[in-house]
Amino acid sequence: MTARLTPRPGGPARLRALLDSGETIVAPGAFDPLSARLVEEAGFPAVYMTGFGTSASLIGRPDVGLLTMTEMTGNAGRIAACVDIPVIADADTGYGNPLNVIRTVGAYEAAGVAGIHIEDQVAPKKCGHMEGKLVIPAGEMVEKVRAAVEARTQPEFVIIARTDARAVEGLEAALERARMYREAGADALFIEALTSEAEAAAAVRAFPGVPLLFNWAEGGKTPPISLDRVTELGYRIVIFPISTLLAATAAMRQILQEIAQAGTPAAAMPGLPTFAEFVEFIGLPQVRETEQRYAVKAAPETERVDGSGQA
Repeated sequence: MTARLTPRPGGPARLRALLDSGETIVAPGAFDPLSARLVEEAGFPAVYMTGFGTSASLIGRPDVGLLTMTEMTGNAGRIAACVDIPVIADADTGYGNPLNVIRTVGAYEAAGVAGIHIEDQVAPKKCGHMEGKLVIPAGEMVEKVRAAVEARTQPEFVIIARTDARAVEGLEAALERARMYREAGADALFIEALTSEAEAAAAVRAFPGVPLLFNWAEGGKTPPISLDRVTELGYRIVIFPISTLLAATAAMRQILQEIAQAGTPAAAMPGLPTFAEFVEFIGLPQVRETEQRYAVKAAPETERVDGSGQA
């Protein structure tokens, strides 16, 4: 196996196959390539590139619309290049009007992801579970969804339309917006920040046979519901956008406290991967194999004298 630095082909087709299988796609969040590889190692069928985590990891700031499309697609491309499972990526508001959305879809396709979600928030957007969100008129979002669907060059590329209207206009308005986005061609729907299990069930009832995405965010506005129950309700995609980010933050905080208090991390080392285990996980054996494959071969002794083979 050779080391790869480019996106794997066929991600959209693999994600479509998962959607067509009828199984619930569980896609934990990744904020960088390392966390994406850990998601893949754990056996999940897909990985979700979290915008919240991308903002936190790239610039150390909250998800309030500070990142550009180029920064987001750059992270998406690095993630897609290092895993074999499909990547679903946050594309925020599409970064502008329908013309911008057309460019956004092309950039995410080129990055190698399998699908994106775009939302109907006013820019600059906010994390879906923060206060103070605003939404654009539904008709404007309809045109953005149409533009996204028509812009894709791979028919299998999955367009997920997200509405944040629940917190602004109420549940019924959010469901009506979602209907409009589905009619505009969205492959799946994401009704953000539902506030109860009853609302989560109502959303599924409103869209029989339509793939819906459930956002399981620790501490968010949607209450924690078991995966079995989410699956029973009928959701087809379940993302856990910030679980890895919160876990990584807790682990790094703990090891830094150990160094600050003890002077070294020695006491914590039994609970850490060894150096050898870690470099194997991130692909050093494959790199070494590739190095050997392309190593310059030494010339025979008879060819080293004058380049002609004669002394």
